[in-house]
Amino acid sequence: MSTAGQVIRCRAAVAWESGKPLSIEEVEVAPPQKDEVRIKILFTSLCHTDVYFWDAKGQNPLFPRILGHEAGGIVESVGEGVTDLKPGDHVLPIFTGECKECPHCLSEESNMCDLLRINTDRVGMINDGKSRFSINGKPIYHFLGTSTFSEYTVVHVGQVAKINPHAPLDKVCVLSCGMSTGFGATVNVAKPKKGQSVAIFGLGAVGLAAAEGARVSGASRIIGVDLNPSRFEQAKKFGVTEFVNPKDYNKPVQEVIVEMTGGGVDRSVECTGSIQAMISAFECVHDGWGVAVLVGVPNKDDEFKTHPVNLLNEKTLKGTFFGNYKPRSDIPAVVEKYMNKELELDKFITHTVPFSEINKAFELMLAGEGLRCVIRMDA
Repeated sequence: MSTAGQVIRCRAAVAWESGKPLSIEEVEVAPPQKDEVRIKILFTSLCHTDVYFWDAKGQNPLFPRILGHEAGGIVESVGEGVTDLKPGDHVLPIFTGECKECPHCLSEESNMCDLLRINTDRVGMINDGKSRFSINGKPIYHFLGTSTFSEYTVVHVGQVAKINPHAPLDKVCVLSCGMSTGFGATVNVAKPKKGQSVAIFGLGAVGLAAAEGARVSGASRIIGVDLNPSRFEQAKKFGVTEFVNPKDYNKPVQEVIVEMTGGGVDRSVECTGSIQAMISAFECVHDGWGVAVLVGVPNKDDEFKTHPVNLLNEKTLKGTFFGNYKPRSDIPAVVEKYMNKELELDKFITHTVPFSEINKAFELMLAGEGLRCVIRMDA
C-alpha cells in the first residue's frame, strides 16, 4: 500500500529539553510539499554537532526538536516539482544544500548555496516555515533541514544526494557530514602533492578523515597533533605516521613542528575549533608554499591573531565548509570512491546501536569513546 500523500506515523527520538536523554515517541510526519522529499531513514550516525545542539550551551535552545543529520535512506515519496528523485532512490540527506541556481551554486569555486546553506536556527521547512513533524497536533522542530533521528523525515530536494543503490547505507551514511568534511578539506582545499608532509590538528573523526585524505594523496609524513595521547594508536590506521602532544613541550607546538620538519610542513589541516590550534596550524607551515586549512568551528568571540609577515612570507591560510563539496553534484562521486576502495570508511565506524538505544550513542560520544556510532533504525 502506498503511503504517498498520507501522514505517516512512526518512531522518532525527540529532544524535549537541553541535555536530557532523547525520548522515543510516535510522531506524525506530513507528506512532502513543493520541492520536498520524504525519506525512510535506514541508518543514522551521531555527530558532535548533534550533541552540541542537544546540550544547547552555546546557542539558542530550540526544543522540542528531532536532531540528526548524518544518515542514509530511501525516498518514500516526493512533493510537487521534484523531478530528479523518485520513490525507491537511495539517498544521503545533507545538512547543507545546493539549489543549483544561486551565484554560489553556479560558481565552480563555492558550495555555500544562498538558499540552503546551513542554518542552525531554522526549525521549519523553507517552503512555508512550518514543521512536517507533530505529536498530537503540536509541532516538533526540525534540525539542519534533515532531522534524521526519525524513521521518516522530510527534506528539501536540494539537500538530498542521490547515490549508487549498491552502496551499503550503514557505511556511506557517515559521508553525509563528518567524513566528507575532513576528507574534502585535505583533497579539495589543502591539496597535498605526493610525497609532501601534512600536519593534522585534532584526531577526532573529522581530523582522521583529513588524515585519510592525506594518506590517499600520497603524503610522506602525516603528523597528528592532539592533547589526548589515547587517540594516537587508533590514528595509525588512518595513515598518521608521527604524533605531537603540545602538552609535552614548553614552547608553542608550531615551533616544535617547524623543527621536526626542517622549516615547516607543506600542508596543515585544523579540525579542533580551538583558536590556538588554528594559529599553530597556520604558523607551522613552510614559508614559500605552505598551506593551512581551517575546518573547526571557533567560539563566537574568538579572534585569529598572527603577524602579517607570515603572509608576506608566502604562507597561505584557507578555510573550508563541508570539504568544499557541493552536496548533490559531488557527494555521489565520493560514495563511488568508497565503492572503488579508494577511500576506507569501515574503520571510522567503531560502534553500532539499535534505534531504541540511541542514548547510548550520546553516552559513547560524551565519554570520548570511538569515532562514529551508527544507529540502526529498524531495531
